[in-house]
Amino acid sequence: MRVLGGVFAAVVALALWQAIVSLTDVPRFILPPPALVFETWIANRALIWEHTLATATEIALGLLIGAGLGIVTALTLASSEFARLTMRPVLVFTQALPVFALAPILTLWLGFGLGSKIAMAVLIIYFPITSAFFDGLMRTPQGFLDLARTMGASNWTTLWRIRVPAALPSLGSGLRLAAVYAPIGAVIGEWVGSSQGLGYLMLLANGRAKTDLMFAALFTLGLLSILLYVLVNWATLTYLKRHTPGV
Repeated sequence: MRVLGGVFAAVVALALWQAIVSLTDVPRFILPPPALVFETWIANRALIWEHTLATATEIALGLLIGAGLGIVTALTLASSEFARLTMRPVLVFTQALPVFALAPILTLWLGFGLGSKIAMAVLIIYFPITSAFFDGLMRTPQGFLDLARTMGASNWTTLWRIRVPAALPSLGSGLRLAAVYAPIGAVIGEWVGSSQGLGYLMLLANGRAKTDLMFAALFTLGLLSILLYVLVNWATLTYLKRHTPGV
């Protein structure tokens, strides 16, 4: 039903798009019709695929690194009062800075290659994963903690045997958010400075008034983002069903 609903919504959106183009007679360089965008996508599929691979690599590496750092940070915060006092203000401060303001700095430090794009993706997903997992770790049912204390479990055993399993659904929520945010970070990095990627291709097409190619790259990015979210959601739900009773 969800797939059918998504297909129906896409068909309605395309129909409205075509109706706007037909009724308003808007110039093609401002809003090309869906058929022209599809034709452009087919004609430039090799070029689009090349840039899609670059963006997908940036997103995948950024998601893996950001998730790993977020999980480690959340575990550290949950285990240490000193870490909570010293690290949490820094985390909040980093999120208060606009991502666009950091992109030129990262490009200056890491260059126009893959590193700066991965760093942007890591920055934009690091806090959601850290925050979601940390909240889950701190909201372990008190009854579980009392039972562990009664059985003489150490803090380390309580963390890994009780608090972490109980916080896995929260971590799953953070990973789903990260799957949505990661493409944003990668594309922002490509806009600031790059020679490959879908964000770079969109800027290049826009500068040459090839709006149809820009829309083709944009929709490819959208499909890539949806695919990433579906994969992360499937992997998360599968893991939770196997390792978390009642999920």
